Amino acid sequence: MDLIAWDDFAKVQLCAGTVLRVEPFPEARKPAWKLWVDFGPHGIRKTSAQIQAIYSAKELVGRQIVGVINFPPKQVGPFVSEFLLTGFHTDDGVVITTVERRVPDGARMA
Repeated sequence: MDLIAWDDFAKVQLCAGTVLRVEPFPEARKPAWKLWVDFGPHGIRKTSAQIQAIYSAKELVGRQIVGVINFPPKQVGPFVSEFLLTGFHTDDGVVITTVERRVPDGARMA
């Protein structure tokens, strides 16, 4: 594994946000949700995520997640993804990264 400098890590804007809305994404190649997340001063951003194997739409709404908000937008079929939802691959599916206690939306990971 290559080592990176602190300046490299500092470029990645990992922020907390609250999931406001979740919708099905039937056009996706693999089962996925469309999520709208409030990142406070960074605005409401949307993404698609292949997390249906573990999470229902109902249990995602209101949850605080961690996303990378400074990637350029990415076209995913007919949908434009505006941030990367972070998580960990497991045998059961992707487990999303969350915060242990609520923090202000838009708070940056330290």
